[in-house]
Amino acid sequence: MTQVEIPPIPDRSGFLVRQALIDRFGTTVAEPRYRLEVELDDQIVAFGVRGDNSAARERRTLRARYRLVEISTNAVLVDATAGSDAGIDRVSSNYAVVAAETTALERLSLEIAQQIAARIARFAQAADGQE
Repeated sequence: MTQVEIPPIPDRSGFLVRQALIDRFGTTVAEPRYRLEVELDDQIVAFGVRGDNSAARERRTLRARYRLVEISTNAVLVDATAGSDAGIDRVSSNYAVVAAETTALERLSLEIAQQIAARIARFAQAADGQE
């Protein structure tokens, strides 16, 4: 997995996913064979309405479309998606809500990275079997 380069991914969610992927893949070699391109969609949707018309819950959803590209040929070897979501209770404290949203993003980033790493590992295992 050290043959996979992971370019920076925009936004805080991208930073968290990239760091989690680097933790799983290890330090990339000087001349990697593959590049992992990741595009994220991070959304928070409120639902459940209280008597004062405020939201009672939120759902934070993180989706990733990722491609494993062979650098030498620019061939796309894996093109897939990963996703996860988390529910968040809306409480009266804005600080608590922000903390819950941040914690949810951290958990979702780890889950997305785990899904991506597992899929890339299956590809690598299958590729090793063909050689």
